[in-house]
Amino acid sequence: MNQASAIDVKQLGKVGVLFGGRSAEREVSLMSGAGVLAALKSHGVDAHGFDTGERSLAELAAEKFDRVFIALHGRFGEDGSLQGALEQLGIPYTGSGVMACSVGMDKVYTKMIWLMHELPTPKYAVLDDSSDLAKVAAELGLPLIVKPPHEGSSIGITTVNEASAFQAAYDIAAGLDDSVLAEEFIKGREFTVAILGKGAAARALPPIEIVAPQGNYDYQNKYFTDDTQYFCPPQLDPAIIAEMERIALAAYRALGCEGWGRVDVLMRAADSKLFLLEVNTSPGMTGHSLVPMAARAEGTSYEDLCLEIVSGASLKMHKGQR
Repeated sequence: MNQASAIDVKQLGKVGVLFGGRSAEREVSLMSGAGVLAALKSHGVDAHGFDTGERSLAELAAEKFDRVFIALHGRFGEDGSLQGALEQLGIPYTGSGVMACSVGMDKVYTKMIWLMHELPTPKYAVLDDSSDLAKVAAELGLPLIVKPPHEGSSIGITTVNEASAFQAAYDIAAGLDDSVLAEEFIKGREFTVAILGKGAAARALPPIEIVAPQGNYDYQNKYFTDDTQYFCPPQLDPAIIAEMERIALAAYRALGCEGWGRVDVLMRAADSKLFLLEVNTSPGMTGHSLVPMAARAEGTSYEDLCLEIVSGASLKMHKGQR
C-alpha cells in the first residue's frame, strides 16, 4: 500500500527535519534525523535539518518552514512540549498532538487510559521514596520490571529477580524521573505494531516479533548491535495477529494518537494472552528501527514512508482555539 506516488512534493514547501534535542535519546534522534533528511531530499523535497538541542525556538520561527518532520525522541520532543510550541508558531508537524504526546510519554497515565477502555496491560504500581518495596514485590510477584515512566529506548529499566535487588533498581529509575513505575513481568514473546493514520482511517502495519539476546532488548541491542532478531510477519496464528492489530489500534485511538506511532505488545507464554506495554508517538527512524521495517514488509520503502508521514503534517488544535 504505497501512497507516496500520489504526493506532489512541491506542495510540501520548505520542510524542517527536527532532530537532536536535549533528551537522553539525543544520540538516537541524530541518527533518525539524518535518515529522514536524506530520504526526503532523495524525493526532491526542499528539506533542511534543525537541531532543537542547539538552536532556539526564535531561530525555528525565523526559518519559516511550511511544515516539519519531528524526528525527536523522549523529553522536549515527544512529550507534547515542542508540539505546543509548534501550534503557537502555526507550523504544521508530523505525528500526534500535544495531549496524545504528553499522555503517551507518561507510561502511568497511558496505562490508566487503557484500563478505562478495558484494554489489557500488565499490573503495576507507582513508587516514591515512601513506598514499601517488599509489599509491592509481594503484590506484583517476582520477577518484576522497574522503569522511569517518562523515558524511552529502555533507558533506566531493570528486571528485578530477587527482592534484595529492588532498592537498587528503584534508585536507578528515581535518578532519571520524579516517579518510578514497577510493572508485572510478563514471560513470553515481544512484538511491536506500527500504525499510520488517524482515527477510523488509521491502519496497522504488519507486526514484528523482537527476539533479543537473552531476552534483553535494551538500548544497546535496539540501536547499536546486530544481535537482535526481527520476524515480520511473525510466526503466529492469524487470529492472534488480527487480535494484536486490533488492540494496538484501539490503544492508539484511545490516546488520540494520529499521523504515525508504534505500540509495543507482549504475549504471555502460558496462555498466549496479549498485553499492551507502551506507545511511541515519535518512533525511531534509524537503520535498526521498527516502523521502517514494518513498512518494508508491506512494500513501502524507507524513503516513501518518510514522504507519506511528512505529507500528513498538520496543526492539531481545534479550529475554535486558533
